[in-house]
Amino acid sequence: MYPRMRIREIRDFNLDGGYLIDGFPSIGFSSAIATESMLHMSNFSLAGVISSDNFPPISLIKEGKPNFPTRIFVNDETKVSIFLSYLTLHESLHRTAAKLMLSWAKKKKIKWIVSSVAIKATNDLQEPIAVGSTDIARKKIKDAGFKVLENGVVPGIPGILLNEGNLNDQEVIVILVHSDGTGPDFRSSAILCEGISKLIPGTSCDLNLLQREAEKAEVMIKEAQEESKHLDTMYR
Repeated sequence: MYPRMRIREIRDFNLDGGYLIDGFPSIGFSSAIATESMLHMSNFSLAGVISSDNFPPISLIKEGKPNFPTRIFVNDETKVSIFLSYLTLHESLHRTAAKLMLSWAKKKKIKWIVSSVAIKATNDLQEPIAVGSTDIARKKIKDAGFKVLENGVVPGIPGILLNEGNLNDQEVIVILVHSDGTGPDFRSSAILCEGISKLIPGTSCDLNLLQREAEKAEVMIKEAQEESKHLDTMYR
């Protein structure tokens, strides 16, 4: 049996023609940190949670309040949604997570899915490059000033989003940033945050805030990972 994930919406919202940002961590914590910082710069509010029997049974406490480790935030004005997760998914869950996003995007009539992946690098970080699932997505990448990936491999959830988006005419853009694979990796998070803001209207980055969020997010993610090790789950 394939693992299941469920979305539980807790309020009404309209994302017709809007955006979905994939905030699941890949290599390092760049995606989680960048999306977390965006929540504090724009008018996002909690709109739903994502649960699964394959997730570790933990609650993340922030400012004294319990939180699901994987949540959905929506900016109603700009029609931008974020899947924010402090869980690093085992590769056996990547396909399930990607298809969940694609199915939800179709249901909500979302036009654009923006994901990211960190590329391990020990040298100085380079400018990010991007790849799109369709001709329309690739044009948007060029118009935003990104270099377009011509040849290479995109692994994990972002790779599945690209493949399925290509088959089903879903506009998917994946930003690739360089990282050494360790957290909090402020520089790659900042580059990613700025890259997303070039693609999505109404999103922005505050580097001072991003630095603080990087430090807090690193602690939360590591705590979630550490607790998961002691549970009989599919997590590493």
